[in-house]
Amino acid sequence: MHNGNGHHHYLSAKEIGEKLRIPYSKINFYTTIGLFSIVRKQGNKRFYDVADTEKRFQTISEMMNEGYPLGLIRKKLFQGEDRS
Repeated sequence: MHNGNGHHHYLSAKEIGEKLRIPYSKINFYTTIGLFSIVRKQGNKRFYDVADTEKRFQTISEMMNEGYPLGLIRKKLFQGEDRS
């Protein structure tokens, strides 16, 4: 897929796991509790926006390292989102 100017780059859950070096089970868990957003479904495959998911995972990792619980991390993630 092309990731040019203004285009979004999507990867499947498995590909996101390989890129971010996180287990598939963790991707499923983060998706279930609302930390990762599915942008598209094709059959039984879920696709994620690469840039958005990388940014969220970095924030989640940093906050977990600082001792924040996942519920608070989720609130913080959505509080900081630009909804325009």
